[in-house]
Amino acid sequence: MGDIWRMNSHMEDVIKSYKTLTKIPSITDGRLNNNATRVTSRWAIRNLDKGKQTHYLVDYLLDDNLGVVSQSPFGVDISHEILTAVSPKETFKAVIREAKDDKDGSKKKFFLEVWSSAGLKHSIDLNALDIHGDVYADAEFGSLDWSSDETNVVYVAEKKVKKSEPFIKRKSVDDIITPASRKPEPGQEHLYRDDWGEQLAGKIETVVVVCKLPEETFTVLDFVPGGPGQVRFLPDGETIVGVTWETKTLGRLGLIYCTNRPSFVFCITFTGTFKILSGENKAVRSPRVAPNGDLFWLQREAHGPHHACHQLVRLAADDVKILLDSEDEEIDDKLVSVVVDIVEKELEISNGVFYGIYCGSLPSKCFSEDSKKLVFSTQQQNEIRSYVVDTETRKLVDITNNRKALGSTSVLCVQSDVILASFSSLTTPPQLFASKLSSMVRDGGIEWVRVSAPAEVPSSVANAKVEYMTLKSDAQAPVSSFTAIYFGPDEGKVYPLVVWPHGGPHSAFSNSYSLEAAFFNLIGFACLLINYRGSTGTGDASVFFLPSRIGSADVEDCKFATQKALDQYPIDDKRLLLYGGSHGGFLVCHLSGVYPDLYSVTVARNPVTDLASMSNTSDIADWCAVEAGWPFSEEGPLNEDKLLTLRRVSPIVHAQNVLIPTALMLGSKDKRVPYYQGLEYARRLKANGVKVIVYMYEDNHSLSSVPVEMDNLLNAADWLITHIKP
Repeated sequence: MGDIWRMNSHMEDVIKSYKTLTKIPSITDGRLNNNATRVTSRWAIRNLDKGKQTHYLVDYLLDDNLGVVSQSPFGVDISHEILTAVSPKETFKAVIREAKDDKDGSKKKFFLEVWSSAGLKHSIDLNALDIHGDVYADAEFGSLDWSSDETNVVYVAEKKVKKSEPFIKRKSVDDIITPASRKPEPGQEHLYRDDWGEQLAGKIETVVVVCKLPEETFTVLDFVPGGPGQVRFLPDGETIVGVTWETKTLGRLGLIYCTNRPSFVFCITFTGTFKILSGENKAVRSPRVAPNGDLFWLQREAHGPHHACHQLVRLAADDVKILLDSEDEEIDDKLVSVVVDIVEKELEISNGVFYGIYCGSLPSKCFSEDSKKLVFSTQQQNEIRSYVVDTETRKLVDITNNRKALGSTSVLCVQSDVILASFSSLTTPPQLFASKLSSMVRDGGIEWVRVSAPAEVPSSVANAKVEYMTLKSDAQAPVSSFTAIYFGPDEGKVYPLVVWPHGGPHSAFSNSYSLEAAFFNLIGFACLLINYRGSTGTGDASVFFLPSRIGSADVEDCKFATQKALDQYPIDDKRLLLYGGSHGGFLVCHLSGVYPDLYSVTVARNPVTDLASMSNTSDIADWCAVEAGWPFSEEGPLNEDKLLTLRRVSPIVHAQNVLIPTALMLGSKDKRVPYYQGLEYARRLKANGVKVIVYMYEDNHSLSSVPVEMDNLLNAADWLITHIKP
């Protein structure tokens, strides 16, 4: 299929390629039972007829050597389960299920169910209780956890808002005699309330909710300041730890993909005790409780770039108890010890080089039985790699499962000193592996045993060439090196090249399975995935290099990577295609304006085109200031020089130079990069005679719902193929 782009009826084959790839599932989660003899894995697959992802379970039984004895004959659909948690002794499984209201299909209903081996023990209609709003299941706030005695579960939900009504409204007799405490507030129904932004729309004020199951009674712990989330029980079964985001200073700026928000690790008790466990001016996340009661979490300095290197820190169980018994609200942050520190550039470890921690969260279960080892995964240059850290000696060991093939390993669960992980690469879909901590030898080698086989992919993808590029664009700069991944058909022909910088900008491409990359491969394109300076996974210095240099250093890196790829790989220099979203869209729009004769065609998804106007309306206004080079503040008068700087680093200043056909894919519900950014850019291109097309989707910044992904990816392919220079 390498020459599909030459065919007049190209879309028939393009659609066939996409449909083929949508039948390949992805791993979303996995857990081991208490004695590590059963794997319960969660998978997702695109269901084109339903227009959404179908989620399902597959179980595997393991022998003492982690070999698979048997597996589920069929997957079990769990698409309506938004949160699940198995109790500590595996007596019960709690499930929070989301369904549509029978009377009003636009409204959600939530049910808390508890199952035992004998069947359904509890089923509670949470909406009928009317004690809180929607239950949170997202990666920032969502959680469901059991107490050690298996009598309580805790989760996070939207705080119940008092009902409002118009100032003038005819009332019934029953309304007149309603107690004042239950009467709606007049004139408050249109009051604007900030939410947590992109993909967290409508999530405004969270509360911690505890259900005592034997009595089916609920307690709403609404005294935690800010926005609490990520809650779980300490071993005593009466204390809850979590993260809360500070809202007084900056309000509710966008939270998803933003690990820089000021926040605290806290603990609370049923009796109303509230304590802060982390230091000031920190951004924290992912608290985890070791079997011995020690508390670990990830932290970095608050503010600054939206993602950066994190420390892994520990607070001993005894110190938590001392704080709970004291009258002090905050702990002495000197008691918080650093287990893995921030890495500026690189750190030599026993079996390789380590660049720091950049993961969004730790595995839900990540400890050895004796609490002396913690297992985690993080971006490291072009891969996601996995590590074991000794929590006492702080020694790090790389246990990544790619000794025979390049790829990425992500730890899902650690139980009874057995590790469950997923492995994939650009040529291989996700598969499950297991290993025993006891198999780890001094040099870091560890024996991985395959649990699930990867789904079959077309031979063009399976046999493609994947190579890592180490690049150096400016030897005089404080940070000069960056990386890229070349992914192309391995047939010895000359191919069009998709030049593809990632968004963020403080994120990174990894050698992990990607439907988009596989799709471009199938329709006859090679891809260049560029981790320009500012990307995560190569040391904190690289992250902090880019602010004040966006629109220049990152653009030059992309141009430099393009030229190096032309020198090293079978690429047609007359068919260079630009493709990127968000900050990647920012970069491809820059490249088409700064180098109008180098590239052939552009597809940009929700691109940042003008920071000056974006800074007034985005859910992450601080991003514009920080990336342009100064601390964010909305106090005082507007600074005209700063507004001019924002405009000068934006691709819209080069719009008059653009010559190549440009397609823009925009989301009408995008809170991060509002769609007018793309519309303004499109108008300027059209005024200059450039061929432009705009697709508008009723979706958010990610454009990831199944119908939207299908349409924008197929239209992107059509646009690229149609406008390749002959």
